[in-house]
Amino acid sequence: MYHRDKVTYQPLPLPDRVSLPDDQALAAATRFRGYMRKRHSVRDFRPDPVPVEVIAACIEAAGTAPSGANHQPWHFVAISDPAMKSQVREAAEEEERAFYEGGAGDEWLRALEPIGTGASKPHLDIAPWLIVVFAQRYGVTQDGHRYKNYYVPESVGIATGFLIAALHHAGLSTLTHTPNPMKFLNALCDRPESEKPVMILAVGHAAPEATVPAVAKIKKPLHEILTIRQG
Repeated sequence: MYHRDKVTYQPLPLPDRVSLPDDQALAAATRFRGYMRKRHSVRDFRPDPVPVEVIAACIEAAGTAPSGANHQPWHFVAISDPAMKSQVREAAEEEERAFYEGGAGDEWLRALEPIGTGASKPHLDIAPWLIVVFAQRYGVTQDGHRYKNYYVPESVGIATGFLIAALHHAGLSTLTHTPNPMKFLNALCDRPESEKPVMILAVGHAAPEATVPAVAKIKKPLHEILTIRQG
């Protein structure tokens, strides 16, 4: 880790210039849109192993995401150990039972009904990998100096989006899981108090019998998510 208080502004020539003519840009954007439409959150995974090198490459891609002051306030813990995955599942299901047995309001539970979720989370055992995403509230330099991170939720959200897209690009399926609270993950993953676990990603290949809830295919049309103001 470098000493942030000693870093000065040093502009570099743009090292990589990615640019396409308009027609090629549209074609590329259209292809990417079509491929991302094939991304589905699944709860049924094959137990087949996925090479750690694939997971590492995808996480490295996530690490290229922009962040507040370039502090990169994230850490990813990739778990394939069956015993650890079982511990994650046991703790997560305990929180989920409390959620479904009264911790969540009626409105929230009604909203989840079309998704078909419940307190049982077997995918946390079956998926070959669990990736726990941590947000770093603050950082610490090698000499013990504590420094503030900026726009942490936004930065971690962008990096997680990169990660999901990279995993999909590698032909893998994912499921986002956000038990609340998730404090148990700090001790389990041996992460410091300065970090907050925000998400668990189950990662692997979709099982032959995998399904998705019909409602998941209903996406808002473009006119509801886009406003264009041209001069």
